[in-house]
Amino acid sequence: MSTIAVIGAGYVGATTAACLAFLGHDVVCADLDASRVRRLAAGEIPILEEHLEEVAAAGLASGRLRFTTEVAGSAAAAEFVFLCLPTPAGESGEADLSAVVAACRQIAPGMADGTVVVNKSTMPVGSARRVEKALVAAGAPSGRFSVVSNPEFLCEGSAVRDFLEPARIVLGADDPETAARVAVLYRDLEAPVVVMTPESAEMTKYASNAYLATRLTFVNSIANLCELVGADVVEVTCGMGLDERIGPRFLQPGPGYGGSCLPKDTAALLHVARSAGFDFGLLRAVVVANSRQRDRIVEKIETQAGGSLAGAAVAVWGLTFKAGTDDLRGSPALDIIEVLVVAGATVRAYDPVAGETATRVLAGVDVVNDPYLACKEADVLVVLTEWDEFRTLDFERVRRMMAAAAVVDARNALDGGRLRRLGFAYEGVGRPAGVGFLEVGAVEGHQETA
Repeated sequence: MSTIAVIGAGYVGATTAACLAFLGHDVVCADLDASRVRRLAAGEIPILEEHLEEVAAAGLASGRLRFTTEVAGSAAAAEFVFLCLPTPAGESGEADLSAVVAACRQIAPGMADGTVVVNKSTMPVGSARRVEKALVAAGAPSGRFSVVSNPEFLCEGSAVRDFLEPARIVLGADDPETAARVAVLYRDLEAPVVVMTPESAEMTKYASNAYLATRLTFVNSIANLCELVGADVVEVTCGMGLDERIGPRFLQPGPGYGGSCLPKDTAALLHVARSAGFDFGLLRAVVVANSRQRDRIVEKIETQAGGSLAGAAVAVWGLTFKAGTDDLRGSPALDIIEVLVVAGATVRAYDPVAGETATRVLAGVDVVNDPYLACKEADVLVVLTEWDEFRTLDFERVRRMMAAAAVVDARNALDGGRLRRLGFAYEGVGRPAGVGFLEVGAVEGHQETA
């Protein structure tokens, strides 16, 4: 058992702390937000994440997991200090490491000899060196501690599973012995450990997310082309996904990628490229195409509303950036709704988990707690998040409540054939007119989105 301090009790920090405790380590998770710490210490998990509540509860009950506001003290008593802090994108796309540097100032004076500081948050290439310099500048003994890059690869909605059943564990370290010490923390996990330089580890995280963003944008472009030539993207992506060189994951078209990671990390990687003098034209095109995908969904809504959004009543189902999470950050749904409101539409929205939060961030939108109420007198119903519950609702009732029977399914989540039989004008993404829901897409992982 190792003693570990996790600095930061946000999404990554809370998950990391709970899972490390689950693996048998003695973990203290520190955060300056006293309210958040009190809730976590009481077993109240402030985010929707499958299995996190149970794993955290087990750690708290065993005493292996604790939460505190004492950042410096928790680090002073630890063999390993995991930095799990926000690194938001600035105006130029550059990752803001101010929270990381501030934490270094707090923990440096009390760090014991031999402490290993682990960069868990997504940080740009060169951050391990920067953290090392920040620690030394704040009083840490030079040459008597180590910094390792150990990027997280957690998807919201499956973060606990991703942590405990990882595809790989990436460690960036200059010293093989230090890398081996960190690897021991994960020894009960069946996953390959890949040791590389800190720069390569940092680039691995950015390259992975940039590739996923590119893949999602590619399939959206294919979906748009399918609409023009009469092909069905569900059939196309099924055929693609069965090719072992491609695989079925991240092939679901939609309103564009979103969330707290892919937009931020693509922007950060573009900044890294510009700083290095490299014209990353491909990734720039991905970012532009992703923005245009939202515009394309708005155009579909406008068409179904009779050619104008001014005065149109639009019902929206789904506000989070994907199903399985309550996270609204970077959600395509919010971007699309903002455009609808500016264009003069009246929007009434429903989300199974994020409705209360959405009322605080969506100006000029009526957020309701019932999917049917959202449809009352609506001209168009728009599905923007692929929540399973939407598939099983009573669409005859929906039809009766709407002023006009029109559906724009931006996630291809509904049974289009059935809706057409009920009298709806149904439009999905990448599906030609008259095509219903086809089960050829039911390949494992086929419906995954980022």
